[in-house]
Amino acid sequence: MPVATDTKKIVIHVAQIVIDELKLEDITPETFDPDIDLIDEVGIDSMDLATVALVIQDKYGIKIDEDDYPKLTTVRFIAEYIERKLKLI
Repeated sequence: MPVATDTKKIVIHVAQIVIDELKLEDITPETFDPDIDLIDEVGIDSMDLATVALVIQDKYGIKIDEDDYPKLTTVRFIAEYIERKLKLI
């Protein structure tokens, strides 16, 4: 899968990663609410978040500091975080 570079595409791509890694059923990247809180509303734990972060690092070739993991609470925020990191490369 080619790496997305604009925010909307990144949101869809991150949603797909979250869906795949958390094995969420009956949801697609297009129907995933990018503003839903992944911890409070979806119920992912720190290990799930770390797994998602590692997959994103591999896919996008960026470094996500472990200190930033707790900030990665929504798909939209993660997409914006990726976009900021990509601009620094």
